[in-house]
Amino acid sequence: MGWKAFVEGGAASIVAGCSTHPLDLIKVRMQLQGEGEVPAGMKPSAHAASEKFKMPARLGPFAMGARIVQQEGVFGLFSGVSATLLRQATYSTTRMGLYEIMKTKWQEGNRLPLRKKILAGLIAGGTGAAVGNPADMAMVRMQADGRLPVETRRHYKSVADAILRTTRDEGLGALWRGSSPTIVRAMLVTASQLATYDHVKEDILHHHWLHDGLLLHVIASSVAGIAASVTSNPVDVVKTRLMNMQVRPNGVPPYSGPLDCAMKTIRSEGPLALYKGLIPTMCRQGPFTVVLFVSLEKMRKLLRDTS
Repeated sequence: MGWKAFVEGGAASIVAGCSTHPLDLIKVRMQLQGEGEVPAGMKPSAHAASEKFKMPARLGPFAMGARIVQQEGVFGLFSGVSATLLRQATYSTTRMGLYEIMKTKWQEGNRLPLRKKILAGLIAGGTGAAVGNPADMAMVRMQADGRLPVETRRHYKSVADAILRTTRDEGLGALWRGSSPTIVRAMLVTASQLATYDHVKEDILHHHWLHDGLLLHVIASSVAGIAASVTSNPVDVVKTRLMNMQVRPNGVPPYSGPLDCAMKTIRSEGPLALYKGLIPTMCRQGPFTVVLFVSLEKMRKLLRDTS
């Protein structure tokens, strides 16, 4: 039945999202490093040579995690976890369920061609992102709040408080701020993650290299996690910065849109800035994808056994 695809995917995504939340928090904080520290249009090298400007040291994932614990306590690593729960219950449940439904309907014989897996992932990911963007926006803001000066922090009490206050202070449309890169990222992640997992798993089984079991699921999901990280990171950086931006007192936002954000980031920090947080992204996406698909396979078996 179609509803099982949504239940399986949603439950597996919630388990994976909550278990890897601290890694996602570190990734977001790393992606925001350097933002606003170098004026747009001026090269970092020019600033480095200036006596009035000193580039702050960039923290790696372990140092960033240690700083969060030092400044915000151990529970600081779980800032925004309520938003993660809502995001997985909306975005991931939608994309996982739709992907399985399309995969079943489009299947040719015993296997679905890779191009159709990718197309199903693109459609499912984009739809899921549109549904889950308010929760995604709230999650980014709650995760980023600890890095802001105390006087400018938003101090959201929960994901519901974040969504309600954003709507009240900035309008309903603010809940879909950054939706363009969010949708593009979700399309890339879902297409690369789900299609890669299914294709690698099917190829290994087809060549009889492994039996269908835990080891196979871990290998296939690890490859899928790497693919999803590399393809989505630049869009993820832009999405994070758009969602976290604060409108200036004169009412002019720092970025007018995704392309403007990407170009300003490249001009002020260099093209590699779009790959900020790649290592924590892979460190987060890898375990997330492994937990996701291992949990998904267990959920499928559980629902089959009880049906």
